Amino acid sequence: MELPAQTFQVTRADLVRYAGASGDFNPIHWSDRVATTVGLPGVIAHGMFTMALVGRAVTEWAGSPDAVVEYGVRFTRPVVVPDDDQGTEIEVTARVREVTEDGLTRLEVTATCLGEKVLSQARATIRTAR
Repeated sequence: MELPAQTFQVTRADLVRYAGASGDFNPIHWSDRVATTVGLPGVIAHGMFTMALVGRAVTEWAGSPDAVVEYGVRFTRPVVVPDDDQGTEIEVTARVREVTEDGLTRLEVTATCLGEKVLSQARATIRTAR
């Protein structure tokens, strides 16, 4: 069973706000010059910001933050965020892998940006109503 897709817009302004909240002011998250100098295609979103957006989708599917039992991902590709008003989009989808007898639902989660997977081994377990 597939869960409804969720889409998140990510702009440079989001990266600045996240940097302030997290204290991660690495210039690859705000300077095209630095990002391209180190071999990146441009400014990239913080990995933990991307993970947080996907976690938000999982929480919405679960219905409540306390229903998320387990959540984990591996980062496979950076989310490049252009310097314009639109930014980029991250689409999050999931499919139910298993529903256990004790009321847990295991999800296989996919996050893509511009048609490319940005996470691998993204999985979540949520507590479902019995």
